[in-house]
Amino acid sequence: MFFFYLTSGLFLGWSLGANDAANIFGTAVGSKMIRFRTAAIIAGIFVIIGATLQGSGTTDTLSHLGAVDAMAGAFTVALSAAIVVFLMTKALLPVSTTQAIVGAIIGWNLFTGHKTDIRLLTTIVTTWVVSPVIGAVFSAFFYILLRALLKRLQIHLVILDVWIKWALIVVGAFGAYSLGANNIANVMGVFAGSAPDVVIDLGIIRLDGLQVLFLLGGAAIATGIMTYSKNLMVKVGNGIMALSAEAAIVTVLAQAVVLFIFSSTSFSGMLKSIGLPPIPLVPVSSSQVIVGSIIGIGLIKGVNEIKFKTIRGIIAGWVLTPVAAGLLSFLALFFVRNLFNLNVGSAVATGETGAVMPAATGTVISSGTKYINLIWPGISLLALALVSALLTYTFRQQKKRLTAEKELLEREKENIIARQALTDAEIRAVQVENQYLQNEVENKRRDLINYAMSIVEQKEYFEKVSESLRELSGEKRSELRDEKLKKLEIEIRQRMSFADKVEDFNIRIEKMHKDFMGRLAQLYPDLSSNETRLAVLIRLGISSKEIATLLNISPKSVEINRYRLRKKLGLDRKASLTQFINNI
Repeated sequence: MFFFYLTSGLFLGWSLGANDAANIFGTAVGSKMIRFRTAAIIAGIFVIIGATLQGSGTTDTLSHLGAVDAMAGAFTVALSAAIVVFLMTKALLPVSTTQAIVGAIIGWNLFTGHKTDIRLLTTIVTTWVVSPVIGAVFSAFFYILLRALLKRLQIHLVILDVWIKWALIVVGAFGAYSLGANNIANVMGVFAGSAPDVVIDLGIIRLDGLQVLFLLGGAAIATGIMTYSKNLMVKVGNGIMALSAEAAIVTVLAQAVVLFIFSSTSFSGMLKSIGLPPIPLVPVSSSQVIVGSIIGIGLIKGVNEIKFKTIRGIIAGWVLTPVAAGLLSFLALFFVRNLFNLNVGSAVATGETGAVMPAATGTVISSGTKYINLIWPGISLLALALVSALLTYTFRQQKKRLTAEKELLEREKENIIARQALTDAEIRAVQVENQYLQNEVENKRRDLINYAMSIVEQKEYFEKVSESLRELSGEKRSELRDEKLKKLEIEIRQRMSFADKVEDFNIRIEKMHKDFMGRLAQLYPDLSSNETRLAVLIRLGISSKEIATLLNISPKSVEINRYRLRKKLGLDRKASLTQFINNI
């Protein structure tokens, strides 16, 4: 039966892992610096280590608040807290498991007649108020220090991203260790009095019965982290304030330091040894600390950065959690004792006549207490109805809010799709326009080349005319010579317009290659106009012979001009003049 009763503690551990893991790696996952799977594995491992090695301090404190001395009572208390935490997790509220178990223990105290240690309860509740403030102070200090350090070091962005990722892993592991050390009391504290009297030797370490319970509880927390914490991690990471990677490191580190301080027996003993007040070893609400840490950074960056609406919802969950857990624990204990006839805890209470009677048994002792069997069921049913109504209202409001957020996300998704479609259409339009311009440029280039070929053709024609004239000079018959000269004159007149075409060609290439000629003049201001025109003709891919025709010079002169152009451009003999010009 021991392991059956322990299942409620394991369920509570699972619920704690599902909820409180968001306080460790929520900021890292929310800022998308670490994948959820990586965060869950690291958190699970170090939660188990922290719970097993350093969980005894807070467990001892919690046992003084309510010494649950019956396994059925411990089962019911842990189950009540687990149900409340699970329901809050379903509602995506990062509630405090500490508050849930404290509320459930107080419910057990009220039901069994145990006196609640008001001084200890005040200490615990005080930490609920103080821990967020301490977390805010630590995070603000760490954030200012980190910003100053990064500004001083001037680290390259690529290297900085790698450092930040590893820093998130390290502080996340520390946070998971601190969570296990501090909050394992919430999971297994009520079972501490029933721990088995065993010692397990693992070679490296030896575990006593209480540490075995801590090991099982840590494993349950790790399971909750890996199976059910993803959505809440994202909410905590982005819900209160949009966090940068640097802010994520700071919030996790601040939370880890606070939890470690309130669970370290060594640190508390050191303070006591030097005459300072020791730190109370109490289970601290990691949810409150992480929220306080995020708010601390928000105050540094500006109050407008903080989403107060989300904070109000989280605080409402904090207030509701201990009340709901206490009422549910009280009612559950009533039904477990009366329906299953199980011992949920031993205590005594004094009746009106001064006689001693079993607490909360419902036995008729005197006329002053003869209606006790009617009063307690009535109170229980009324409390159950109030809790049910309150939970129903809370979850309905949460459902409405989630529905509204879902509709808003759907609208944003539609807007993004519409903008994406518009962007794609614009890209296609630009591509079409670029293709059109490329075609236009190619057509112009071909037009210029054809134009140049026409000039070459005309030059060749006039060379033939010159040859004809030399033949006519040797003609002896004057009548025949005059007739041929007249025909040749008419033909020459028809072809005399090529000089105008050369000029028109030069004007066209200057217009088309204005940008190239401008860049060339800016890079090499010593180039003459003829050398610039030669560079343009080379860029067009025109041969030296054709260039000689266009410039009305000999091919040898073209080669000389190319040589001079190479020298002014600073090219050696092996470099390609054409390739160099095309790359300008």
